[in-house]
Amino acid sequence: MARGRPLSPLRLRQILIGTDKRGLSALALSRLIDVGLKCAWTMLHKIRKAMEARDANYQLAGIIQVDDAFFNGGVSKGGDKRGRGTRKVPVLVMAAVKDEALTFAKMQVLENVDNKTVKATLETHVAAGQPVKTDGLVVFHVVKELGHAHTAVMVSPKRGTPDFDALKWVNILVSNANAFLLGTYHGVMKKHLQKYLNEFCYRFSRRFWPGQGFDRLLLACSNAGPTTYAELKG
Repeated sequence: MARGRPLSPLRLRQILIGTDKRGLSALALSRLIDVGLKCAWTMLHKIRKAMEARDANYQLAGIIQVDDAFFNGGVSKGGDKRGRGTRKVPVLVMAAVKDEALTFAKMQVLENVDNKTVKATLETHVAAGQPVKTDGLVVFHVVKELGHAHTAVMVSPKRGTPDFDALKWVNILVSNANAFLLGTYHGVMKKHLQKYLNEFCYRFSRRFWPGQGFDRLLLACSNAGPTTYAELKG
């Protein structure tokens, strides 16, 4: 692209909305709109903040599949070899299912997978009175404490067994989110992981309305509070 050449409205939509499930890296954005890398990185994080704020207005409804997963959260000190020192970050993955189809998604980074944390997360992201399906992890007994009908399934790791696909939509979300994080960003640090998962869930939950993407995101950005590069790096 020639330096200073304005982008077409269609191209701007493709960039700003990120309807492409792969997302857009700061480096790619900086080249497309001819700005510095720091500026592009900050712009994308401001958009992610708007996505987070917009999704905070909604809770999941339907049959809710819930499971914990672990994502790579950067490389710790001493990780001088590939794969060494990689931190695994626990994430609670929640998938709303209606008529056997996955509709909306939420993912929350956890400090610990314990009763208090899981209970607070479900209370925030899942509407009252929804049927919830989990695996047999003991911590998920808090589902009943919140008033949800709870189905705990002992999920078999062996393909072809009756319970193998009991939480298939959660598994699909985890697989797609990992592909997004590793394919576009080649992994992210723990401090920013939640922001990237928010981006993934925002775009995923609106995949059926790509034509409305620009207007929806523009509204979200106009209502979101400001953030600065210093705040993001702090």
